[in-house]
Amino acid sequence: MQIEDFQKKFGIIGKSKEIRDLIDITMQVAQSDISVLITGESGVGKEVFAQAIHSYSKRANKELVSVNCGAIPESLLESELFGHKKGSFTGAVDDRKGYFEIADGGTLFLDEIAEMALTTQVKLLRVLETKEFMRIGSESVTKVDVRIIAATNKDLQREVDSKKFRNDLFFRLKAVSINIPPLRKRRGDIIELTNHFVKNYSSINNIPLPKLTNEATELLINYDWPGNIRELKNVIESAIALNKTGLLEAESFIPLLSRYLPDEELRNLPVHINRPADVLDREMIYRALIEIKKDLIDLKQLALRNETDLPGYEMPAKNDEIVPLDELEKNAIINALKNTHYNRRKAAKLLNISERTLYRKIKEYGME
Repeated sequence: MQIEDFQKKFGIIGKSKEIRDLIDITMQVAQSDISVLITGESGVGKEVFAQAIHSYSKRANKELVSVNCGAIPESLLESELFGHKKGSFTGAVDDRKGYFEIADGGTLFLDEIAEMALTTQVKLLRVLETKEFMRIGSESVTKVDVRIIAATNKDLQREVDSKKFRNDLFFRLKAVSINIPPLRKRRGDIIELTNHFVKNYSSINNIPLPKLTNEATELLINYDWPGNIRELKNVIESAIALNKTGLLEAESFIPLLSRYLPDEELRNLPVHINRPADVLDREMIYRALIEIKKDLIDLKQLALRNETDLPGYEMPAKNDEIVPLDELEKNAIINALKNTHYNRRKAAKLLNISERTLYRKIKEYGME
């Protein structure tokens, strides 16, 4: 199978060298039963790769069981993994299979494995080495044939050094390690992912396919995406839901990007889930008010600034000559763009205004 066919079949989006290299490794290790450790920041798509490994393996006809170790209380995780016998503890009203038994013959995906308690880690190591365990309260051994794929957004070596993770389990798990780079380190994939999310959301909701302006595209590519692919997906879907024109501009995204808002404003910003139209309209008004406030502050600072402080501005030949404020503003923008080789993000910082305001001013003065 070619890399492109693998991507299409298992829903891995991206044409960057980093992604292609990862897929090549994934295709190689999938056919074996070796344990795989997937690392990377939250939201990079670790579960997508785990699913691809299982689906391309000899175990594809069996079940892939996913367990979020960080979402299950420590006191319950052992029972969830290994099962229990009736009466083994308060609340154990019946015999219960654990995830290892459910995944027998298939794959067990242990997400956020760094959150697993040390006592549970000991039992997990034993299963990996002997392929057998005992249910809680049982005196008999259960044998299973399970492949383990683990994932974490933490540095496991650092966790080992701080005695929060067992060294022997770490080395047992990392037989093959796959590190998925954050979105900011593979910006070439951002637009392909964006187009995928736009098409998918429009298709599911049966709405016309919106278009992105060049400024919006540039904004998405240059943003650092601290929440990675998960954040990109949420931002795209929210922007489309809040849009009424069918044209997604830079202004459609800026209020949704956490690092473009001060913490105080971010806490007060409504978060879009699936809401009725009237609620969405109120959200749009709230966002607009926040942006107007920011614009007023930016413009006030620009208007009060002495002409000689404007970046790259040259004083008029006559000291008593009065120059209209909009001309001063336009000259300042032109000089800032020239000084930064037309990098709009740097120009906005140089002018001490928001990137959104700069985009709007460029459009207002016909400088596109």
